[in-house]
Amino acid sequence: MNEEIILEIKGLKKYFGPVHAIEAVDLYVPRSQVYGFLGPNGAGKTTTIGIILGLTHPTAGSVHLFGQNVSPHNNQALRRVGALVGAPSLVPYLSARKNLELVARFSPKLPKNRIESILERVGLLEAANRAAGRFSSGMKQRLGLAMALLHDPELLVLDEPTNGMDPAGMREMRVLLRELASSGVTIFLSSHLLHEIEQVCDQVAVLDKGRIVAQGKVDNLLGKRSRVKVRVDSPAEAASLLERLPGAEDIQPNGVYVSVGNVSSKQVVVHLVAGGVIPSEVAVVKDSLESMFLELTQEVL
Repeated sequence: MNEEIILEIKGLKKYFGPVHAIEAVDLYVPRSQVYGFLGPNGAGKTTTIGIILGLTHPTAGSVHLFGQNVSPHNNQALRRVGALVGAPSLVPYLSARKNLELVARFSPKLPKNRIESILERVGLLEAANRAAGRFSSGMKQRLGLAMALLHDPELLVLDEPTNGMDPAGMREMRVLLRELASSGVTIFLSSHLLHEIEQVCDQVAVLDKGRIVAQGKVDNLLGKRSRVKVRVDSPAEAASLLERLPGAEDIQPNGVYVSVGNVSSKQVVVHLVAGGVIPSEVAVVKDSLESMFLELTQEVL
């Protein structure tokens, strides 16, 4: 594997007295990927993000950004990071443009047209002169994202960036995140909107009770959980036959259909036909990210 790792977390732990918020977390985030960070409330996501951003010391383990160790006393690498965590900090009586001008003072070498181009990119150019305090929740999130992008970061850390957005705004955010990744920006995205994560992320990690319970490329994780679904005249007979198919798991008759896991569609069809059962319909069905998440965390959203 020749992927450049932008964010590397090894053996990360964080204890608050007797409470183990994070327990032995390992993460590897490649460049130009949209990396989803999932977990139920209280799983340790916010604590992990705080350590990544150098806001708190870990109890054990390390965080490296661009190959450099990060801690509250060693944060040079964070100059290459943009972040939107929680509600953005805005000056409500100033316009969107003036809010960005305040942030731009920390980056004096920004191109003169940078503020205008960022306002356009996040869809706020027409509202640039309106007071930020009069913005909707979704527009405030857009302005917060503009602030995070202003200094052209290589890594963007986002925590629930679509809060308050309508479906159209969420779709625009997905497009923007994919465009950023295509241009070389690495995105670490924490969200509870699993359908959104599934559509936009290349890789995901699922955190539960302070531990990583699944990690990898979305297609690979869901591909391993695919099932073959067949329509047959005799579901009970088909299910009985599939019980004798080597490797077959979790055989489930459901009306005129039977589904089975851990085997290919070719194996299923050959086995059924050899047993005298001819399927009239065959499909391979992948689990959704939501179903995988619920199974791993045993949470109800």
